Amino acid sequence: MKQLENRKDIEFLVNSFYKKVEQSGIGFFFNDVAKIDWSHHLPKMYDFWTTLLFGEVAYKGNPMAAHFPINEMVAMEKKHFEIWISIWTETVMEHFEGEVAELAIYKAHNIANLMAHKMDIARRLS
Repeated sequence: MKQLENRKDIEFLVNSFYKKVEQSGIGFFFNDVAKIDWSHHLPKMYDFWTTLLFGEVAYKGNPMAAHFPINEMVAMEKKHFEIWISIWTETVMEHFEGEVAELAIYKAHNIANLMAHKMDIARRLS
């Protein structure tokens, strides 16, 4: 098992993760609702996780704001974020070990919980 050490590892992880996501119960959010341009989305995700895990300021954006319009089209519920975190955790654990891998799982849990909460509040206020 390998340590999660650099951007190349992040790219591998993110690509592996989204391959699973596309085939999962949340793939429709990406392909049908948001109609994600993967060539644009994936590099943003590489930057996002590189920034979070290695402290390199690569990501510029507001991930929460990017999800609100999707949530308005189709509710992003806690169960969807549970699928997301399950796939992320599984993917990290399949390929990596060590402190940074554990940090990736920890941060993803925090993100999923916060986003589920914020999307729920946004739906209630709309």
